[in-house]
Amino acid sequence: MNSLKCKKLLILAGADVHVKVVMTAKELGVYTIVTDNLALGDSPAKQVADEYWNYSITAVSEVVERCREDKVDGVLNLCIDPAQIPYQQICEKLGLPCYGTKEQFELLTDKRLFKDYCMSCGVGTIPEYSENDIETRNIKYPILVKPTISRGSRGQTICFNKEQVYPAIEIAHNESKNGGVLIERFMQDLQDMALAYMVVGGEPYLLKIGDRYLGKREDNLDRQQMAAVLPSKHTKEYLAKCDPHVKTMIKNMGITFGAVFFQGFYEEGHVFMYDPGLRFPGSDFDVVQKQATGFDSVKAFVRYAMTGDVHSCYGDIKTAYNYAGGHCLIFAISAREGKIATIKGVNEVAKHPYVYSVHMRRKVGDFIENRGDVTQRVVEFCAYIPKDGSIEDFVDDVYHTIQIQDEKGKDMIISKVRIKNSDYQF
Repeated sequence: MNSLKCKKLLILAGADVHVKVVMTAKELGVYTIVTDNLALGDSPAKQVADEYWNYSITAVSEVVERCREDKVDGVLNLCIDPAQIPYQQICEKLGLPCYGTKEQFELLTDKRLFKDYCMSCGVGTIPEYSENDIETRNIKYPILVKPTISRGSRGQTICFNKEQVYPAIEIAHNESKNGGVLIERFMQDLQDMALAYMVVGGEPYLLKIGDRYLGKREDNLDRQQMAAVLPSKHTKEYLAKCDPHVKTMIKNMGITFGAVFFQGFYEEGHVFMYDPGLRFPGSDFDVVQKQATGFDSVKAFVRYAMTGDVHSCYGDIKTAYNYAGGHCLIFAISAREGKIATIKGVNEVAKHPYVYSVHMRRKVGDFIENRGDVTQRVVEFCAYIPKDGSIEDFVDDVYHTIQIQDEKGKDMIISKVRIKNSDYQF
């Protein structure tokens, strides 16, 4: 492989999930630059990079001009939603490797386009309604109204009657980047799943398949992930019945290198896709994957950004999704509305032998609003549960250790999840 020593890589956004990108690039001898419009103290990846800029990730012209001045050799967006399209535009203007074309990014960021594409490829999607169906009452409640282009489940509303629908449409319209709105069956009681494929040399490989555990409806968090267990308890059935169709769909997109992620609902061997992205999935599942299986996906992304090499792969990608027989647990603690006065126990949980990474999302003094989205997450853990371990016991230990209280000393933790070991063959 060609040496990357002293070549310059620009990383779009300094979120804590990009710290691993900076460290991986440095390991390969790359000079790292991080840009966003946040203060240094609010941008963890800036703090460890060789250099940082203060351009917004959407300031395409300014970023391109600075890249030319500083002779940047590669640009990378790993897993930040708002950076997907700016990343493509920056790379195109600079003539640098980009893991997607304009058309591919549009397809995998616009839920309307994606849904139509899935149907054309024979991949299931959520049943949909029109405004005319609402007027003619040709509809079965509850339904979910959501923007066609947004992030973090923003602008989504569950409606139980006609009177709730039109205010929900207005909310979704205002949150949608292109003003588009989808009205769909609310897939309550079905297993919510997270899926990701990594494309190497034009061939898609299953990288991530996990069961998502959502919050409670009474907490307004029933669209938010509280935990995810990888691999899914439905993995064997998914591989037999769904994986071939999804791989064909990805191949038809013409992607030669990159990561495609989906969220979907699973029911009796059928998957109903609903949320796509042409980017690496968030969270640190890959950190656990690297330690458990030896497969290093981030290293491949860095090399691609610097060289355009679509074939390099670090480790065995074919079986990386199974975590060598153990399980990866992505686990978030969310809080009800109120001002955070104390957060205790995070350092203790971080020392647990199962825990690989900890990300603080909120801090003491922050006011939590009841928005029903990711802004209510306070802390996230990523852990590896070995074959002889217990997901149940670990989750219970975390809940007993973490304390988040308001100014009156009342508990703020909500939507606690229960995960059965028996579901995952312990």
